[in-house]
Amino acid sequence: MSVETETRPAERKGLARYALALIPLAVFVGFAAVAGKMLYDQDVNGRDVSAIPSALIGKKAPSLALPPLEGSNTAALTAAAVAGKLTLVNVFASWCIPCRQEHPVLKQLATDSRLTIVGINYKDKNDNALRFLGELGNPYKAIGVDPNGKAAIDWGVYGIPESYLVGPDGTILYKKVGPFDDRSLKQELLPAIEKVTAAKS
Repeated sequence: MSVETETRPAERKGLARYALALIPLAVFVGFAAVAGKMLYDQDVNGRDVSAIPSALIGKKAPSLALPPLEGSNTAALTAAAVAGKLTLVNVFASWCIPCRQEHPVLKQLATDSRLTIVGINYKDKNDNALRFLGELGNPYKAIGVDPNGKAAIDWGVYGIPESYLVGPDGTILYKKVGPFDDRSLKQELLPAIEKVTAAKS
């Protein structure tokens, strides 16, 4: 038997092991591609799939007791700041690029007398958050600092920006993952606000 014939089975064994080692990587790449498509695409009905359902919708919002963003001239984010008001709780940070893109929408919403906007400043540095608000404006009536992300965990935050519409009775009515845009504003948030307003009157 030649040396070449003896080495072929060993080579085949090595190739088989290599192929088996690639299977988990291929599966991971496949899952990542599907997850990316789900997060960034719209489904066949044109709905924004970033409006991820939350287990908290229809339930009482987690309690708010966060220290204020020092130097922002806004109140601390406590239960008293949102009690009895239709409130948009927005999770943001200065390092978050989509938060910057969303900010003009929040400033526009801040002029709506039906709504109170409050912010949870997520894993941010105080000075950076103040610069962010100084540059872009401050739409928030109250800001709570969440340096370790504990409050975000309580609220079930997937990623920021993220917003929750909370009814005057403290029930979470709507959740938006990702930045608001013209479509999500007109087709989702404003109708939800109008529904609450109509029910009150």
